[in-house]
Amino acid sequence: MTSVVDTDICVIGAGSGGLSVAAGAAQMGADTVLVESGKMGGDCLNYGCIPSKALLAAAKQAYAMTDGASLGVSPVVPEISFNKVHDHVRGVIAALEPNDSQKRFEGLGVNVIRAEAHFVGRQEIEAGGYRIKARRIVIATGSSPVVPAITGLNQVPFFTNETLFDNETCPDHLVIIGGGPIGVEMAQAHVRLGAKVTILEMFSLMAKDDPELVAVLKNQLIGEGVDIREGVKVNAVEQKGDGLSVSIEGDNTTDRVHGSHLLVATGRQANVAALNLEAAGIDYDRNGIKVDKRLRTTNKKVFAIGDVTGGLQFTHVANYHAGIVIRNALFRLPAKANHNAVPWVTYTDPELANVGLTEAQARARRGDRIRVLTWPLEENDRAQAERKTDGMIKVITNKTGRILGASIVAPHAGELIQPWVLAISAKLKIRSMAGYIAPFPSLGEISKRAASSYYTPALFSKRTRRMVRLLGKLG
Repeated sequence: MTSVVDTDICVIGAGSGGLSVAAGAAQMGADTVLVESGKMGGDCLNYGCIPSKALLAAAKQAYAMTDGASLGVSPVVPEISFNKVHDHVRGVIAALEPNDSQKRFEGLGVNVIRAEAHFVGRQEIEAGGYRIKARRIVIATGSSPVVPAITGLNQVPFFTNETLFDNETCPDHLVIIGGGPIGVEMAQAHVRLGAKVTILEMFSLMAKDDPELVAVLKNQLIGEGVDIREGVKVNAVEQKGDGLSVSIEGDNTTDRVHGSHLLVATGRQANVAALNLEAAGIDYDRNGIKVDKRLRTTNKKVFAIGDVTGGLQFTHVANYHAGIVIRNALFRLPAKANHNAVPWVTYTDPELANVGLTEAQARARRGDRIRVLTWPLEENDRAQAERKTDGMIKVITNKTGRILGASIVAPHAGELIQPWVLAISAKLKIRSMAGYIAPFPSLGEISKRAASSYYTPALFSKRTRRMVRLLGKLG
């Protein structure tokens, strides 16, 4: 028999966003039900952010052992045990699992139901023999890898991000379909750990980022041995002995790439298929669930957050959405999501970080009514001291100095971008970034230098020189 559960708020999905809503709601006194059919912690903990960064950390350590000649340190060829690298990745996940565990959330007072959920009414779902009636429902079911319709792909073994981190053997030759952040990160990780790597990208590498900064990263990858094929279409995949053969075509050319393993990293799709959204009157399309600025669906008692909404697919966005929903669902405050200052980072070496508008986006919206400020890493003393001089910062402002966006390619760019996130969030003008005191020597000085360059044309103009000469004559 079906048991009926009445609750204040029901959260579907125990990824980062869903867990944040459930924890916040329970600790604020709301009767809370959390439904999850898969692993607690969702994609980020188990298949995404955490394992990928753990793998990248191992790869970075291996590469550092081969890269000391410019500092007077003799490089060595590291001995890499890929199965121990795998153990390291699993160990990082295991260390963080208690934070997202069913036990912890039940300790917070959350009723956790481990089953697949589907709607049976506007404010009712069924899951695991329970019918849950909730005053408010939050859909946080995330997204899954898109598997493209490529001839033969369903007949060969291949990795997605959901299976890659179970691999305990270094590929002889990893072929990656997709040159976005996941493909690029995993390409660098694997080439540094001893694999041959080829990236196959239909358009251009990291197409959503600033091409001038992407070029720095691309050169680094090529220098490390990654074979990058841009502007190619994958037509077919077939088994060849112990490996596979990928048929590709470009501009009037065809070719075959032979590899031992295949990673498909061609984007993600919202997890909505099992929800029976029609029963709740919730509109959605191929991109995900439609929401308003308050993250309400077309059923105003139901909210959707994170990847399932089809917007920016980042853990930090899902967590930000969680705060918006809590204010709306629990406190009835008309809080609205604002995505103008959402940063995104690709954790390669160097890292590539962005916030706000890129130069291309700013020009598309404002034409020539913008200022583009840049500063190269090679003119930074800390970068020179560490022999890490390939990189730059680019800042976009309007003509009055309001900051519209910033992009950085550099070591630790994910950290360096954060003052720019604050600046855009607080609607600061460039003088705020030009006027602060930066510690010396630090990579962060590139932000101050780029900001200060906004004033260079005026400071060193003929008018300024005339004024200085005139004031000098006054004694």
